Amino acid sequence: MPAELLHAVGAKRLLFVMAAPAEYGPFLQSRFKPLMTGIGPVEAAIALSTALAQLQQGETLPDLIISLGSAGSRVLEQTKVYQATSVSYRDMDASALGFPPGVTPLLDLPAILPLPIHIPEIATATLSTGANIVSGQAYDRIEAEMVDMETFALLRVAMRYQIPLIALRGISDGAAELTHVDDWTAYLHIVDENLAYAVDRLEHSLNSGIIAL
Repeated sequence: MPAELLHAVGAKRLLFVMAAPAEYGPFLQSRFKPLMTGIGPVEAAIALSTALAQLQQGETLPDLIISLGSAGSRVLEQTKVYQATSVSYRDMDASALGFPPGVTPLLDLPAILPLPIHIPEIATATLSTGANIVSGQAYDRIEAEMVDMETFALLRVAMRYQIPLIALRGISDGAAELTHVDDWTAYLHIVDENLAYAVDRLEHSLNSGIIAL
């Protein structure tokens, strides 16, 4: 099954990874079939690790992984798509042992990991991943401009396989405090269309050589 999810752009194999079917609207459906992981960093890591292990066995690992879907932000334009320039893990806090918040003990990595590939014409922002829904005053504790629940976990799996990763996130909520699941899904149809444009820009950049893998 994982090999069927690979999306060819020229000679390159892409793997699109999403968390929830609600984010996979008709515009994205017309472009690719994603690996659907489920919500949260644990489910994301399990699903991608399993898929890449199977693809490695078949010698068909992707050349690029794309984490995409919705995100929350109270400072960015709602429904607009942003490419993450970096991602951090807000759940990790071993400060009681003297480690800076976000740094995983005994792992030689900084709290904020860069995502260096850039798609032209796509706005950029910093990203924080965690297992909690962020709303209202909870944003006060987060330095990143947008929040999601999967990308850091996906990046760590991608790093293990030495595969680059791009994160594309459409802002679905954050301007107002969340009170119901409908507050998250209300604008996903717009996010879907805007994410599809970003995917088109990515494919153009790969075909034209602007992005070289």
